[in-house]
Amino acid sequence: METLVHNFNPVLPNSLFLRKSSSSRFSFNQVRIISSGQHRRGGNLRMALAAQDSVIQKKIIIPNKHGEKLVGVLHETESPEIVILCHGFRSSKENKTMVNLAVALENEGISAVRFDFAGNGESEGSFQYGNYWREVDDLHSVIQHFSAANRVIRAILGHSKGGNVVLLYASKYHDVYKVVNVSGRYDLTEGIEKRLGKDFMQRIKEHGFIDVKSIQGDFIYRVSEESLMDRLSTNMHEACLQIDKECRVFTVHGSHDTIVRSLDAFEFDKIIPNHKLHVIDGCDHGYVHYQGYLASIVLDFIKDASVTEQDGTTS
Repeated sequence: METLVHNFNPVLPNSLFLRKSSSSRFSFNQVRIISSGQHRRGGNLRMALAAQDSVIQKKIIIPNKHGEKLVGVLHETESPEIVILCHGFRSSKENKTMVNLAVALENEGISAVRFDFAGNGESEGSFQYGNYWREVDDLHSVIQHFSAANRVIRAILGHSKGGNVVLLYASKYHDVYKVVNVSGRYDLTEGIEKRLGKDFMQRIKEHGFIDVKSIQGDFIYRVSEESLMDRLSTNMHEACLQIDKECRVFTVHGSHDTIVRSLDAFEFDKIIPNHKLHVIDGCDHGYVHYQGYLASIVLDFIKDASVTEQDGTTS
């Protein structure tokens, strides 16, 4: 793949969040795009505030295959198409990135739903470390719910752990033809020591679990041996090789991500058949100063009509 470096105007137009927007600003021509950091300030737009009066939000409840109620928020435009947004580890549908992306999509006339995985946010169930394939099941339940209502799933998007979930979904099911992986982790054996400590395997073998605590010593969550092995046995490399070549995958990552290294994004780029990569220079894991910019490039990808979501054929 060719590497293309862009220097963007440092100010993104506020019209991004108007109901009628201009045409896509960036073209995608099977290139790897590495953007400059000059657009940082323009990316920090107040999306939710700008759209408070126009966004139609409905709380929805969808049962998963385990009988647990998944709670979501539907940004309804009454369009036949819908985008499903998946939050990251120990997060929820109320995460700023999830809310802002949903608002941006809604303002483009595209319905979106953000939901809590089981054991997170308002959804039923107990929180579990790992749980990647079970969260794939949750996503499948949400997709089935909207497909049964004759809605077309235009794209699925996940941030951080949610990025892994949407990729795993695409590897198992072949019914969605646009997937957006925002800062997903390629090697799931990485990042564990930082959370659990250097001797995590020894301690979990001895006690059967590890309690993760705050700096102040307060209990946060428990990692069982079973849930740890669930993560260690989830192989993103093998899964991504199973993604259909007609499925377009867009990976976005920040160059200054200290939670999931940006090198992981390049590993995805090597193995996913129909893949585009956009690394944002200077951006962190939470896209703190890049919310507007992230929405802009995601919208461009989702609105690109070169693939029909119904059958995956190229135009």
